[in-house]
Amino acid sequence: MYDKALRSAANMLARREHSVFELTRKLQQRDFPADVIDKVIATLIADRLLSNERYAESYVRMRSNRGYGPVRIRMEMQERGVEEALIETYLDGAEIDWFGVAREVRVRKFGEGLPEAFEQRAKQMRFLQYRGFTQAHLNAALKGLDD
Repeated sequence: MYDKALRSAANMLARREHSVFELTRKLQQRDFPADVIDKVIATLIADRLLSNERYAESYVRMRSNRGYGPVRIRMEMQERGVEEALIETYLDGAEIDWFGVAREVRVRKFGEGLPEAFEQRAKQMRFLQYRGFTQAHLNAALKGLDD
């Protein structure tokens, strides 16, 4: 049973990074016993095949590249069981220009022109908020400013 669980976990990790919480949940869904799951997780961590640090770093990079902001990324990482300290470390240390990302996302969705009508401005702000950008990011994206 342990070997089967280890193979299953290794296959999942071969596709992408997982947090400890995610991998544990997926193994539970495959009906592996809790003691086997604990042993597999411990083995993978000891062999450095499973790392919440690596997961947090790659997750921030992946989601920001797809046009999501820090608020949404933080929430998603919390849902995936990543510790708050790691979230802070990798969101703050990512050296991502969130203003630039917000601007790019807005332009990709709505075009270069800034909205003139209140309704259009509100629609674009709601979209950027949904994507996880702060009010400062929204204001900058809708003014075309860098800060």
